[in-house]
Amino acid sequence: MKKSSFVAMVLGTVSGVMFALGMCMALLPEWNAFKEGIVLGAVGLVMGLATVIIWRKMENKQPVRLNLRNVLFVILGVVGALTLGLGMCFCMVWENIILGTVIGLVGIVMLLSLIPIVKGIK
Repeated sequence: MKKSSFVAMVLGTVSGVMFALGMCMALLPEWNAFKEGIVLGAVGLVMGLATVIIWRKMENKQPVRLNLRNVLFVILGVVGALTLGLGMCFCMVWENIILGTVIGLVGIVMLLSLIPIVKGIK
């Protein structure tokens, strides 16, 4: 494993856990830690963005360019993840298994469609 891949793996994991824990702290009223959760989630998000910058620098790659194509990819990924999460909520919170499964599968298909859209089919 290359050094840059290891660093990206460790930083990505730590930032992901911090973001997830922060969101749990903010969104679970039983924990009574809304403000602390927002701070921890924001730190995890910033650390995740720093991970991308650090990894690209270690790989001697150009910074990510913000163009319409990349923004649309991000929007598709966010909408797909939210759709998958909505399907999970329908199943687990509102106990509507059939509709939740269908919505969740639509979200999974949206996320899986990112692979051929971004990388292309060869």
